[in-house]
Amino acid sequence: MLPDLLIEIGTEDLPARYVVPLADALAQGIAGGLERRGVVAGAAQVFATPRRIAVRLAAVSPQQPDQLVARTGPALAAAYKDGKPTPAALGFARSCGVEIEAIGEKDGKLHYAKSVAGQPTTELLAAIFEETLAKMDELVPKRMRWGAGTETFVRPVQWLLCLLGSDVVPLSRFGLESGRISYGHRFHAPDAIALTDPADYGQALRKAHVWADFGTRRDEIERQIKAKAAQLGGHARITPDLLDEVTALVEWPVVIAGDMEERFMRLPPEVIVSTVETNQRYFTLFADDANTQLLPFFITIANIESTDVGQVIAGNERVVRPRLSDALFFWEQDLKQGLASYGEKLASVTFQKDLGSLADKAGRIRDIAAQIATALGIDGADAVRAATLAKNDLVTKMVFEFPELQGLMGGYYATKSSESEAVASAIREHYLPTQQGTPIPSTREGQIVSLADKLDTLAGIFAIGQKPTASKDPFALRRAALGVLRILVEGELELDLRSLLDAALKAQPAGKRDAATLDELYAFCAERLRSYCESRGASVEAFEAVRAAGVSQPLDFERRLQALLRFLPTTEAASLAAADKRARNILRQAGETQATIKPERFEVPAEHALLDTLQRVEAALAPLRAERDYGAMLSQLATLKPPVDAFFDGVMVMAEDAQVRANRLGLLARLDALCREVADLSLLPG
Repeated sequence: MLPDLLIEIGTEDLPARYVVPLADALAQGIAGGLERRGVVAGAAQVFATPRRIAVRLAAVSPQQPDQLVARTGPALAAAYKDGKPTPAALGFARSCGVEIEAIGEKDGKLHYAKSVAGQPTTELLAAIFEETLAKMDELVPKRMRWGAGTETFVRPVQWLLCLLGSDVVPLSRFGLESGRISYGHRFHAPDAIALTDPADYGQALRKAHVWADFGTRRDEIERQIKAKAAQLGGHARITPDLLDEVTALVEWPVVIAGDMEERFMRLPPEVIVSTVETNQRYFTLFADDANTQLLPFFITIANIESTDVGQVIAGNERVVRPRLSDALFFWEQDLKQGLASYGEKLASVTFQKDLGSLADKAGRIRDIAAQIATALGIDGADAVRAATLAKNDLVTKMVFEFPELQGLMGGYYATKSSESEAVASAIREHYLPTQQGTPIPSTREGQIVSLADKLDTLAGIFAIGQKPTASKDPFALRRAALGVLRILVEGELELDLRSLLDAALKAQPAGKRDAATLDELYAFCAERLRSYCESRGASVEAFEAVRAAGVSQPLDFERRLQALLRFLPTTEAASLAAADKRARNILRQAGETQATIKPERFEVPAEHALLDTLQRVEAALAPLRAERDYGAMLSQLATLKPPVDAFFDGVMVMAEDAQVRANRLGLLARLDALCREVADLSLLPG
């Protein structure tokens, strides 16, 4: 039976965000290094806690197989002159450790190959470990140096363990020599643990109060939280990111619940959640599944089984209390004046030095929102009011302290200021969607304000020449463009994207606002549309086919694309695509074609049949086009297949008679025009 390999790096407490990435990098580095050297190894199990990262590889071969070492030398033309080896050839032979007679040739060059005995795996691991540490260093921009040594790591390294089976593999790093010693929980089991076999690692640490496997520890923490929440008569708000962070902070999870004072329940639930989760890494409890009725409890995960749990709970409550007291103070102070009054302070806050203050931006958002409402043909009073107030909460005490609550607090303050629910909701949601997968604003007013805000940012930053690069997007313009597209499509807003961008560009106070900037901005958004469509399953060919139709209204683009995707699996789709490609090639070679078709010059029935079908389809498409029923339009186009196939089977388009040829080219031109009605079918597979 092949032995297991175990490598553990024991450290002082690691930052939570690095625990899993470093452990994964250790596993990938060791496994990859063995694989590159031809050493067979089984599955890897990764371990990660605040004080250790480790990997156990099953069934590792103790010996590297024999290696074929091959080297390529200079070209034969440079290796020999007048039949004799040149200095270049002789130098290559010396570098290989053999005489020139032992050198062969391959692919026109000198070539040498020999078999080298494989090394023991234990002798390979030191170099593999060094390679792995170098990759791990790339994950951590700032590393520590400790003691008198010069080596660095994210935190000081306290011990190294490396076993291949029962044998210690010698590794020397961080001023340490590897051994078979690990350590358990800092308080519950601080004594050294001598391991005899890698297979004992997980169980030995569990006895020493260390739950080493990150995944199962995460599951256990989630189980404990849910059980404690049920005892308290509610359910916990558990986000994946917070659960991962808490898992990376503890080695031996113990659930604890604490109370929040009733006076704090006057705060909006989101404020308490932000305070408790973001600052303390605690979990909040709700009485309802919609997470609207907050309960006055929190749950945290301790890293120790305390003999006096009451003291631990009191300590956690004592930490939470001042943060919530501050939040309550900010809330009460902010409410002493209406939301509208905060607008005066926006003039003193710079949005961007060339684009003016937040007050300037708010004015542009208001104007753009009014134009959008007009384009939609709706009463835009609430949208304009919301746009006017949307940025006011940025200068409140609460949002200054908790920036992540922007918009949300504006919605609450709007309600407290007796603004309409439509206005409050639009302010609350106007930053949506914040990222891919998050919802768009739920109301039309919110959608209008969100569009106006994002369009203004896109246009302004492009106008001043600070568009994103491949590696930098400081104003999150890619996210803004995707948000615009998602609102237009998912909100079913029949608005022209180019017109919206043009209006936003003209509203900017500085920079280039010409046609070239508009083209550049539109192209940028079109690329985001490509990503958006392809992320939901659209093929490249289907996207390009619709794009070739010159559609600048994202909702119309989406409707065409979805109809096309439903049409693609049919046999008619491939046949029409192939026919249109053939027609396009013939028309391209023929040059200009006549618009008028004269049936009296038809020579075969297939010509009459095709013209009749073209006329029937053209007539049928007119009302469908008006209704934008693209699925029905494609169904009509599918009826072209039989007469088109018959036409190409029985008709020589490029006839010698010029009038007959022109007539037939006219038929193909009308066919090609129909094949562009929904999308350019010639770009589809076929």
